[in-house]
Amino acid sequence: MVNHKDAAVELEHYEDAKVDATSDAQVKSVDAVNDPEQALKERRIVRKLDMTLMPMIWLLYLFNYLDRNNIAQAKLNHFEAELGLKGDNFNTAVSILNVGYMLMQVPSNMLITPSTAGVKSYAGLVLVRLFLGVVEAPFFPGAFYLLSCWYTKKELALRTAILYSGLVIATAFSGLLAAAIFSGLDGARGLSGWKWLFIIEGAGSFFVSLFAFFLIPDTPNEDPSSRSRWIRTGSNKWLFSEEECLIAKERIIRDQVSNQVSENSVWYGLRLALLDYRVWVFSLILCSNHTAYGFNNFYPTIVKGLNLGNTTVTLACTAPPYLFATIFALATAYSSDHNKERGYHIAGNMALAIVGFVISLSTAGHSGVQYFASFLYITGAFSANALVYTWAAASVSQTPEKRACATAIINLMGQVGNIWSPYFFRPQDAPHYNLALILLIVFSTISIVSCFAMKWTLRRDNKKLIEKFAGARPIDSVPGAEQSDVSSNGFCFENMESTQSPLLSTIIAYMK
Repeated sequence: MVNHKDAAVELEHYEDAKVDATSDAQVKSVDAVNDPEQALKERRIVRKLDMTLMPMIWLLYLFNYLDRNNIAQAKLNHFEAELGLKGDNFNTAVSILNVGYMLMQVPSNMLITPSTAGVKSYAGLVLVRLFLGVVEAPFFPGAFYLLSCWYTKKELALRTAILYSGLVIATAFSGLLAAAIFSGLDGARGLSGWKWLFIIEGAGSFFVSLFAFFLIPDTPNEDPSSRSRWIRTGSNKWLFSEEECLIAKERIIRDQVSNQVSENSVWYGLRLALLDYRVWVFSLILCSNHTAYGFNNFYPTIVKGLNLGNTTVTLACTAPPYLFATIFALATAYSSDHNKERGYHIAGNMALAIVGFVISLSTAGHSGVQYFASFLYITGAFSANALVYTWAAASVSQTPEKRACATAIINLMGQVGNIWSPYFFRPQDAPHYNLALILLIVFSTISIVSCFAMKWTLRRDNKKLIEKFAGARPIDSVPGAEQSDVSSNGFCFENMESTQSPLLSTIIAYMK
C-alpha cells in the first residue's frame, strides 16, 4: 500500500511502496512507451493540445489579467479625481481584488469587468473589485491543473511559462492599449478614457470566453467509453477520439509519482495537501514572489515619475520591460526543462530582481538608469513565478486529488502577497517609493532562502530514499526502459542513460 505521507522529492518522486521488483504491468507500460506507433500517437495528441488548449487558455489568461491590471493605467486618466479617491484609497482598491480572489473558487470573470466603468464612488469601486477577485479566483489554478492532466512533467514547465507569458504580455500591451484609448476615446459619448478602457477589455473577455467552450478539452481522467460522446465537453467532443483520451490518460499515469489509479475523495487529497510541509514552503516562496512584484500596479506611476514624456509616452514606455521579460521567462523555462532543475532557476531570477531593486533605490534622479533597472526587476520577478507552480506540482502529485488541492492552496496563499504589497507603495513616497523597494528586496531574499531550504530538504529526503532502496531493482534495469518512468518503488529517472548502474543512475538523478 502506498504511503502518500512519505511521498516526496523535487522533480523526481518516490513512494514508500512495499515492492522491490518491477511488475509485469510496468514492463508492459515500458513496452508501450518504446512502441514507435504509440509514440507517434502521443506526439499527435500533444500537437492537438498545443493547437487548441494552449492558445485558448493563453488568451483567457491574457484577458483575465487585462481585467485585473487596467486599474494601473486608469490611475493616469482622471481615475482618482473622478471617484474622489484620497490617501491610500487606491491601494485598497488594488488590494481588495485579492481578498475576493482568496474567498471564492468559482470561475467566471467575463461579465463582471464591464461594470467597473459604471462605478461612481470609492465604495462602488471597492465592491466591484472585490467581486472581480471572487469570480477570477479559480482561473490560474484551474488552468494549471488542466495542463497537468494532459502534459507530462517534461512538457509542463515550458507550457506553464507560455501560459504565464499571457500575464506578462497583458501587462505590456495594457499600457499600449490604454495609451490608444486615452488619446482617442477620452470624452467620447461623455465617458472618460478610463471608462472606455474597462468597457473594451471587459467585452473582449466575454467574446474570447465563447470560443473557449469549444476549444478547451475536458480532462482525460475519466474513461471516455463510459460516457456518451455528446456529454463530453469542448474539443474532447470533436477533436479527440476515445482511444486518444485513453492514451492521454495512460501517459499521465506513467508520469505521476504513483502508477496506481486513485480512488480517493477530494477531501482525502485536501488532507494530504494540508499535512505536506512542502505545500507550505512552496506557498511561502510564491507569496514572497507575489509580494516582490507588488510594483506591478504602480509601474505606470513609477515610469511617469521618470519624466520620460506625456501620458501617452509614459504608457508606451511601460511595454518594453514586460516584452523583454516574456522572452527571458520562456528561455528560463526551457533551461529549467533541459536541466531538470527548478529551485536554482527561481532563486537566480529573484536575485536578478534584487539587483534591479538595488539599482533603482540607489540612483534616484537618474531616469535612464532607473528605467534600465526596471527591466531587471520586472524580468526577474515574473520569470520566477511560473517555475514555482511547476516545481510544486511535480513534488506534490502523489494523487490527482492532492495535486489539485495543493495547487489551489499554493495559489491561494500566494495571493496574500498581493493583498499587503499595495500598501508598501504609500502616496507620500511617490514616485520613487524607496520604502517599497526596500521591502521588495526583503521578500525577494525570503524567496531565495526558501528555495535553497527546499532544495536542501529534498536532497536530504532523496539521500534517505537512496539508502532505503539501494537494493531494489529500479525500472531502468528493464531493457529499453525510459528513465522518466516511475518504478514500483517510486524511483523516477530524468534523462539518465540506462547503461549506467541502477544505484549510480538513482544517485545522479536525485542529487541533481
